Amino acid sequence: MNNSAKCPVPHGAQTQVGQSNMEWWPKSLNLDILNQHDTKTNPLGQDFNYREEVKKLDFAALKKDMNDLMVDSQQWWPADWGHYGGLMIRLAWHSAGSYRTADGRGGGGTGSQRFAPLNSWPDNVNLDKARRLLWPIKKKYGNKLSWADLFILAGNVAYESMGLKTFGFGYGREDVWHPEIDTYWGSEREWLAPSDERYENVENPATMENPLAAVQMGLIYVNPEGVNGVPDPLKTALHIRETFLRMAMNDEETVALTAGGHTVGKVHGNGRAENLGPVPEAADVVDQGLGWINHKTRGIGRDTVSSGLEGAWTTHPTKWDNGYFKMLFNHEWESTTSPAGAHQWSPVSIKEQDMPVDVEDPSIRVKPMMTDADMAMIKDPIYRAISERFRDDQEYFTEVFARAWFKLTHRDMGPKARYIGPEVPAEDLIWQDPVPAGKADYDIEAVKAKIDAAGLSIAELVSTAWDSARTFRGSDLRGGANGARLRLEPQRSWIGNEPERLNKVLSVLEPIAKQFDVSVSDVIVLAGNVGLEKAIKAAGSGMKVPFAPGRGDSSLEQTDAESFAPLEPLHDGFRNWLKDDYIVTPEELLLDRAQLMGLTAPELTVLIGGMRVLGTNYAGSKHGVLTDNEGVLSNDFFVNLTDMKYVWEPAGENAYNMRDRTNGQVKFTTTRVDMVFGSNSILRSYVEVYAQDDNKEKFIRDFVAAWTKVMNSDRFDLAN
Repeated sequence: MNNSAKCPVPHGAQTQVGQSNMEWWPKSLNLDILNQHDTKTNPLGQDFNYREEVKKLDFAALKKDMNDLMVDSQQWWPADWGHYGGLMIRLAWHSAGSYRTADGRGGGGTGSQRFAPLNSWPDNVNLDKARRLLWPIKKKYGNKLSWADLFILAGNVAYESMGLKTFGFGYGREDVWHPEIDTYWGSEREWLAPSDERYENVENPATMENPLAAVQMGLIYVNPEGVNGVPDPLKTALHIRETFLRMAMNDEETVALTAGGHTVGKVHGNGRAENLGPVPEAADVVDQGLGWINHKTRGIGRDTVSSGLEGAWTTHPTKWDNGYFKMLFNHEWESTTSPAGAHQWSPVSIKEQDMPVDVEDPSIRVKPMMTDADMAMIKDPIYRAISERFRDDQEYFTEVFARAWFKLTHRDMGPKARYIGPEVPAEDLIWQDPVPAGKADYDIEAVKAKIDAAGLSIAELVSTAWDSARTFRGSDLRGGANGARLRLEPQRSWIGNEPERLNKVLSVLEPIAKQFDVSVSDVIVLAGNVGLEKAIKAAGSGMKVPFAPGRGDSSLEQTDAESFAPLEPLHDGFRNWLKDDYIVTPEELLLDRAQLMGLTAPELTVLIGGMRVLGTNYAGSKHGVLTDNEGVLSNDFFVNLTDMKYVWEPAGENAYNMRDRTNGQVKFTTTRVDMVFGSNSILRSYVEVYAQDDNKEKFIRDFVAAWTKVMNSDRFDLAN
């Protein structure tokens, strides 16, 4: 018998050697994304409230310690030119720069760069060293300072220490404690696989697979050597424009961020990349969580290898100035390679005094460099015109960059009301989705009575409230009912909001809001509660639906229509609706939407069952309405789905019949979204709970709790 046979634990149980359920049954619906960030993973406990703890922080002392850190060069990982500014800016940039507008995922709001795959992305090479350099700061300030806030703060302080007047800073990012498995980074099976794999046509950047933003697996945005590593600034410019657009940046912000990011610091490729050891996630225990360690030759200081490109962009890489544009415009550039073999651009001729000094020996001057992305800033006509203006007006460039940097590092934090600390800017920015404060001291019962007397159906009331709230995304804390943007364009015309029905309901609710001098936002949610309470009463229960007044109404001027476009629903399993056919199944789309809304698997289940019997399906469809008493909040959906008196059969594309075994008649019709609650073993276990005779009241109670959670998902004032 070999030693493995004597192993005292199941072989592979703690690794991926053994087969998981998803590997055995790959077509099974994976509910793991609804279970991530369980309280069991959080070492700080259920009662810990970071947003309250961070308010106790000595902000001034922290800033002083951070400034001291920037110039406290460590022997184990020496600072370039004695200043860690460039490294810390890259840490902050790469934490925030993975954000994409399509689903709001990515970004620096959770400190997820501590975990795989981000901690081992090729583009994040050696950022593990930056995190380790920050550890003494984190250790000192402890629970009052999250890693997520610290990463972004490090970049802010780095810029300030080199002379930039930043736009501001907001604390309040709460750490996660394991990888965010809900974020799809691409289907490639190798790092830096050719860009062609995520485009229908790589020559047309707009064909990049949705919701991705980066051009290759393992990159934050574009390949600095050129598309697929081939230098071509004009082609690179097209990919930069698409990538930054998907990061919510316009052309001016794109140029400002590119230039501002490259005004300081350098890239590292003065060595042999093949000498680097495994990435952090694959490194041996002796490396203690660090990766890319060079155990063969000297791999620090001037001999560091990160991107493989080598050199600084400016004459003074630790100073905020206009040196980037001076260097870019004042020289001719030729395509060359770095010592590590990476494609980069070098000046054809340059005076010695215009060269930056060596990172370790100031008596030595070395050539600067530019990436293919930098060359795009002067080769693309639109980017060049913007670059010329920045070159000629340093003050304007500084202002645009400071604002763009603030947007980059705060884009996924949600409304300004969530920002904490003494440096929060007073100005309301349109990308923060501002919502005015609403009135809260009014006669709620009087408003409910007026709504009840208006003659709208339960389905109309509930569907409209649901549509107003379902846009909420926990990924970047955007959308939701607050602001009543449902009554504004583009949302008012979104096909998923059934404009005809929506306009009918709003024509009734808006006058009521005006009569009582309250927000339309509150009235829409309250109307949903009115409809729900009528359905609860019809079920024989007197349970009331909680309501928290105080929502406000945003104006058109406070609404960036272009920015809201990605929030448009293209499917809603809760209302049994699909706009088009997609590669993924309807149940997978439902799961993605539920996760973005912050729902658990039991909450997803109870909401589906309740929405079906309330008759809230899109366009009045009867699919999944497994009841003879539509409009009554009963547990009939679960009872009938588990009743073996029925047989189930396909009835067309995404359509199924439930046929009575005794008489052969079709009793109900369903879709895949309905059917998965009976076929998936985990979901069925929840369905069976709600189908029990003794859980009718529990069903109503749980539905009301889940409904209220959805309605209040964007009420950050309640959370604070």
